[in-house]
Amino acid sequence: MAAPTNAGDLPVLDRSADVPLHMQVTARLRGYIRTRKLSAGTQLPSEAALCERFGVARSVVRQALSALAAEGLIQREAGRPAVVAAPSEHRRLVQRSTGLHEQLAQSGVALKTRVLSLAPADPPRAVAEFFGTAELLLLERLRHVAEAPLAYVRTWLPASAVPCLRAEDLTDTSLHGVLIRRYGLHPGAGRNQIRAVAADAELAGLLQTEAGAPLLMLEGQSRDQRGLPLEWFSTWHRAEQLVFDVDVGRSQEMVQPQLHGSVAGPAPAAQDAADPYAHALALVAELSAELARLRSASSR
Repeated sequence: MAAPTNAGDLPVLDRSADVPLHMQVTARLRGYIRTRKLSAGTQLPSEAALCERFGVARSVVRQALSALAAEGLIQREAGRPAVVAAPSEHRRLVQRSTGLHEQLAQSGVALKTRVLSLAPADPPRAVAEFFGTAELLLLERLRHVAEAPLAYVRTWLPASAVPCLRAEDLTDTSLHGVLIRRYGLHPGAGRNQIRAVAADAELAGLLQTEAGAPLLMLEGQSRDQRGLPLEWFSTWHRAEQLVFDVDVGRSQEMVQPQLHGSVAGPAPAAQDAADPYAHALALVAELSAELARLRSASSR
């Protein structure tokens, strides 16, 4: 087991803030574990030491520890101080049209969704060209597992296709589910791209990570069952919490590795069409190299 941490190293609470004490304790402990990059098995201070450091009742500390345990960040055992848990990973199949909510639900993970905004907005040129109109809605959401942010999603939707859509309709639920149930729109064919990017200040704040930290960005477009443009989305994931899976086989489904800013290689048909596994390996290798570069840059 790694050496225990010192309660005196933890930042104190802000008594003037309009934030419940247990949430402040949770945030202080979470930030300390992540910024210090504490290894799995590192022992946290005892409940008594945490009570003394933060000046709170034991019930407040226990509530905070329960929240961190629900996030999978720590492990607790009766009569012993909590320890840092081994990193947990969530998995997503990138070639499926089903969204993150459905995929995590299938694996038994409850994904929480907070809608940040839903309003008409001026789209970038490429987005307007895809839809053939600038009359679009911009939907911004933050996805959590327990209390830990996992992904920030920005989605463009055609306003005429989703009349009366409200932000509260999308809280803690699937956008695709709402499109199917309420509007009869079934997301289907499209194309997804994966990019390794560094978090800017805004993304770092939303995802509770450091500016410059590596993120995995999934961007794509989809059409409905009639072939009409339905959505354009960009999703930024915390790289240490999510794994992208790619199913490969002897089929027509191809994986074309291309990182943002790189020169496109030959079209899939001109490459070794008999071996899509090679394309998947190339994609994984390029993303791994780019994430390593971003991690190195953020640690300087």
